[in-house]
Amino acid sequence: MGDSFREQLTEDSAFLKADRRLDTELVDKVILQLNRIYPQVLTDKEATRFRNLDVPTSVRLGELLTHLRGKGEEACKEFYRALHLHVEEVYYSLPTRLRLRDSLDPLKHPQAYQQRYVLNDRGPVFFLGCFGFALGMALLYYYSESKVTGGSRALGMAALGLKKKAQEVLIWYNKGSLMM
Repeated sequence: MGDSFREQLTEDSAFLKADRRLDTELVDKVILQLNRIYPQVLTDKEATRFRNLDVPTSVRLGELLTHLRGKGEEACKEFYRALHLHVEEVYYSLPTRLRLRDSLDPLKHPQAYQQRYVLNDRGPVFFLGCFGFALGMALLYYYSESKVTGGSRALGMAALGLKKKAQEVLIWYNKGSLMM
């Protein structure tokens, strides 16, 4: 991509200030991350200033972004790291992240689109109709076979894939109906 973190932060600033997903709590988490983990990026005094609840969140965030751009490349990089850690969905929807994702070579990195798989769009009435038809055919087959042969061989064949107890019951039923 070639952009420095400072340039990326300049480009993403408008998006970050307008995004409603960055509420007061999440902005405070990012500020605390920068203050506690990277005190060279944000001192205690600066963190207290940016955590002032009397100032609206979008204003505090705008001041923080301006301050970080003034601090340099490393401060911007640590801001992105904290944002990725605490607010991942916002991080991946940043304009610079989207541009990076779209600019990747599609042959090297195929894009995975999240799709909703619709197997049948005809609705529940169609499903119930098909299920009723299949049940009717199964019952017709079962009762017509028992009159002809005296038992259902399908039950004996169905027992092949079952556990031992269920297999014994189905085979016993099959043998009992053949003897009658």
